Amino acid sequence: MGIKADSWIRQMSQEQGMIEPFEAGQVRSVDGSPIVSYGTSSYGYDVRCADEFKVFTNINSAVVDPKEFSEASFVDIKSDVCIIPPNSFALARTVEYFRIPRDVLTICLGKSTYARCGIIVNVTPLEPEWEGHVTLEFSNTTPLPAKIYANEGVAQMLFIGGDQVCETSYADRGGKYQGQTGVTVPRT
Repeated sequence: MGIKADSWIRQMSQEQGMIEPFEAGQVRSVDGSPIVSYGTSSYGYDVRCADEFKVFTNINSAVVDPKEFSEASFVDIKSDVCIIPPNSFALARTVEYFRIPRDVLTICLGKSTYARCGIIVNVTPLEPEWEGHVTLEFSNTTPLPAKIYANEGVAQMLFIGGDQVCETSYADRGGKYQGQTGVTVPRT
């Protein structure tokens, strides 16, 4: 990269609008109260989830099928917290909107604070020239209800800069999740 990773992330966000809104440092408290941190880290960016959630429910005894996914399998919740039932999952979206440059691959990983509570964030790549709000999937692996906090850190984005631009980007392929703005369920 030639420059410090956190400086590179700041530069990409300022010059290319890679992350909006962008927080140049780590935010660890709001109004003096501790929160799960978000903002620029050493080699990545800790994202927040918005207050829109889709919590999985199987009241209809549905089969989960990515080719014929039924939105009736979710309960929509708008709240500052989301309670995920035991051994279930929820979808949310990032507060941040991403515009990934053509020479960057981004990987979304869970934060250790949630992982230590048995809450797993699915590993997701953001391909070169993908843009939108990231839909996040939280799995509650515990036998107890689990809480996710909106507008606090929930996952970390790691950025891998290429030596050259990719031959075919996500935008070139017309990817089905390009430009998504809400919590987006599976598409085929």
